[in-house]
Amino acid sequence: MRRTISLISTLLVTLLFGVQCTFLEKHFGDTFKEPRYILDLQGIQKRGFIRAAVDNNTTGFYIYRGRRMGYEYELLRDYAERIGVGLDLVLTSDIQEAFDKLESGEVDIIAMNLEKTPEREKNTSFTSPIDEMNTVLVGRAKSGRIENWEELENDTIYVRSNSAYKNQLQAIRDTLNLAFTILEDPRHEEALIDAVVSEEIDWTMADQNVAKANTTYYDGLDISWVVNEAGEVGWVTRDNSKELLNSLNEWIEDKQKRFIPDLYAKYFLNSKNGYFRSNSPFSSIAGDRISQYDEIIKSGAEYLGWDWRLLSSVVYKESRFDTSATSYAGARGLLQLMPVTLERFGVDNPNDPEQSLFGGVRYLAYLDKFWLTRVPDSNERIKFILASYNVGHGHVEDAWRLTLKYGENTQSWDAVSQYLARKNDPVFYEDPLVKSGYAKGHLAVAYVKDVMSIFEAYKALVDTGKS
Repeated sequence: MRRTISLISTLLVTLLFGVQCTFLEKHFGDTFKEPRYILDLQGIQKRGFIRAAVDNNTTGFYIYRGRRMGYEYELLRDYAERIGVGLDLVLTSDIQEAFDKLESGEVDIIAMNLEKTPEREKNTSFTSPIDEMNTVLVGRAKSGRIENWEELENDTIYVRSNSAYKNQLQAIRDTLNLAFTILEDPRHEEALIDAVVSEEIDWTMADQNVAKANTTYYDGLDISWVVNEAGEVGWVTRDNSKELLNSLNEWIEDKQKRFIPDLYAKYFLNSKNGYFRSNSPFSSIAGDRISQYDEIIKSGAEYLGWDWRLLSSVVYKESRFDTSATSYAGARGLLQLMPVTLERFGVDNPNDPEQSLFGGVRYLAYLDKFWLTRVPDSNERIKFILASYNVGHGHVEDAWRLTLKYGENTQSWDAVSQYLARKNDPVFYEDPLVKSGYAKGHLAVAYVKDVMSIFEAYKALVDTGKS
């Protein structure tokens, strides 16, 4: 009877609260709504990574010889190291999509060079200025340099949707009483620059830095006509992330003297860097090659049934694609196998890229078979394989047993990795279930995270290579 009364009381309270909330929201708007998503600096640090929306362009984030590079990427990596977390990048070419992802909590920060406007400041906060940006008109040099705005009378200028460019052009058009047309286009600035080069359109607008970078890829672009003189730009956080905003502003203040200017020079003032970025076959900007060993890596990945970019991520992590690499412990070759493993998997010459690669591939296939029945899901099993490759499958199996002992999901890497990370604690490595003893398991957990992070970057920036 008492239980029945309790259930009825709970139901009545729930119904009453729901009716009240609905009534208040209906009549008083958002005042009584809970914030949809709150994750400030401490929450990000507890989660272990910061997630940032970055522009999908050729200066912000790209791959060069397997290495992650880019102006925004290096800035974000430095900030992530400062607050002691990992970095997760979300590429987007749609500015409004970036704001939507920020509002929904899919990202913690928009790391794009954005101009502060009243519309953009709704429910968001801008950091201190990171940079100043000019905007320029982009056309073909053979069309002749623009000397005044009247020359564009009756022309059409295409601009990126949701950018500040439309408002800048409208102000000029209205002030001078001109009749040129402004059309918003969902394509990214660089895609619009491509359209200028291909003569699909005559004019577009871009940040001067982006435009300059594109002149290293294309001859015949004219970017001499400045639309808007240097305006301050910054990054964006949710307005309920006050601690994150304060932390970013302190970091910007610290880095404005040397780090940010030096990085700017590296990516925008160094013509050699621009040349390699735009011409190297091992740049994700110029093509879809990661290394000179892509062909044998693709063959090895086919043997494993893996995405070739995942295997490339492992090779990069192990040796940076250096066939002569030798670790302090004596591991050698592209996939850094120890002498006993080299012998076991038939590698006579670890400096031979094909032998070395396929020795590691056969070892990875062995580990795949070892975990197959315990972890049927291939996406989860990959992480068990990677950890086993790094620290030995005996240590990962110990963590699996501990996960089983404590009643958690043994098919989940998130669950098992917690116990692997604790294998330097005697409470766990002295447990009778543990067969392989002490291990710096936290390093193997970090290894898996890093390989998967590299893989995500490769997936975002390098094509599969399939015809």
